Amino acid sequence: MALRAAFLLAFWLVAAPVLAATLGVDDARHLLARAGFGAAPTEIEAYARLTREQAADRLLAGSSRSASASTPPPAWTAEPFAPRGYRGLSPEERKLALREMNQKAFDLQAWWLAEMLATPSPLTEKMTLFWHNHFVSSQRKVRSPQLMYRQNALLRRHALGNFGELLHGVARDPAMVIYLDNASNRKGTPNENFAREVMELFTLGEGRYGERDIKEAARAFTGWSVDPATGEFLFRANAHDDGEKTVLGRSGTFGGEAVLDILLAQPQTAEFIVAKLWREFVSPQPDPAEVKRIAAAFRDARYDIRVPVRALLVSDAFYAEASRGTLIKSPVELVVGTLRQFQFTTGDVLPFVIATSQLGQVLFAPPNVKGWPGGESWINSTTLLRRKAFLEQVFRVEELRPMMTAAAAEGAAMQMDMPRGLAAIDDGRSRYLNAMSQMRFDGNGWFAKIKNGERGPQRVLLATAPVSPPPQGAQGMDLIRSLTQDPAYQLK
Repeated sequence: MALRAAFLLAFWLVAAPVLAATLGVDDARHLLARAGFGAAPTEIEAYARLTREQAADRLLAGSSRSASASTPPPAWTAEPFAPRGYRGLSPEERKLALREMNQKAFDLQAWWLAEMLATPSPLTEKMTLFWHNHFVSSQRKVRSPQLMYRQNALLRRHALGNFGELLHGVARDPAMVIYLDNASNRKGTPNENFAREVMELFTLGEGRYGERDIKEAARAFTGWSVDPATGEFLFRANAHDDGEKTVLGRSGTFGGEAVLDILLAQPQTAEFIVAKLWREFVSPQPDPAEVKRIAAAFRDARYDIRVPVRALLVSDAFYAEASRGTLIKSPVELVVGTLRQFQFTTGDVLPFVIATSQLGQVLFAPPNVKGWPGGESWINSTTLLRRKAFLEQVFRVEELRPMMTAAAAEGAAMQMDMPRGLAAIDDGRSRYLNAMSQMRFDGNGWFAKIKNGERGPQRVLLATAPVSPPPQGAQGMDLIRSLTQDPAYQLK
């Protein structure tokens, strides 16, 4: 008996810290909101039983199985490359070609949004979006949905892989070559755009290089171009400057690949990437000492992206109370997160592509080379009202369905604020109404998955206490509408 009591005491002394270290509901919600797009109650409950390390490892393990999208891309992505440009076309042919390109660009946005909704690895899509806003290019300048699709596949393939391989891949990516004008970078008349941005925005950060470094690096990237017939990367040897260059204190007859390796050898590159990941996952103000520590591990791991991501997701800073509710959801996070968290059933994702665009985030078309600035720039008097209007509409879909179905069938205009840009797609108004009428939300079923306890749904939905507490006794859809209309729902 005494032996059994001693065994139980020893077991408790060992097991108690493990049990105490499990996440619980609040930490699990926080993790899944930051490392994905929000989570359903059952997902939160599953992660609540894990430790920080176990939870981070589970997320990263899921990403290793998601190097390619689970949603089939548009059929035209597999067709032979369609050359860019409209030379030789009549005005009518040019108009039709432009309309087809816009339709494909819209299809591409819809496909990626559908993948975000369906993906078994939200962290993979979150990181693909992160790199899309780091290695920025835009359909508006590239003017080739096929090349933008290929770039997206590249970003996803390396989303949680090796940063060095990703950097080299992006530098040769045709969409990037076109976007940053490297196709016009030739010996004797170097174009400095790519060389400047690869230092300022992709690796070192502003102020960590000189103008001469840019000029010399631009010479190294001369001859990097795109085959207009195939859309593949093409090195034009006769346009390359093979003379000696000096970049960041190193001299040699460098080509572009060698310059990228020089940039990767700089400690500032790892620190720049880790600081940006910190702002993505933890808080707006990185801790300099922690950034240096994690960046050193990042370099020691030869730029394995999983190393800094895991370090951030298990850190005290990530779970600190001061970090809660300090980040504002992007339009994509708000829209996709709401649909995933409440487990909406959706068909055509057209309304959600339009919603994210109206809120200021057009996929495959960041505003400029620096990408979406994020943070407080997502919110102004117009976008906040639109955010609330979107949430109000999706949670009234059951009430509005008969009206929308009838209007879509009759081709009639409803008395509602229809999104702009519907002319860019075929039968836009009817398609929009049909898509909205296909949405389903089982409010009772969703509530049934939330265990009774302190604050109930509020714990699942909000990163901080609501600005305006829900009405006393509010239940069901009334409670959902109150919580999702509260400013705290815009935070993560």
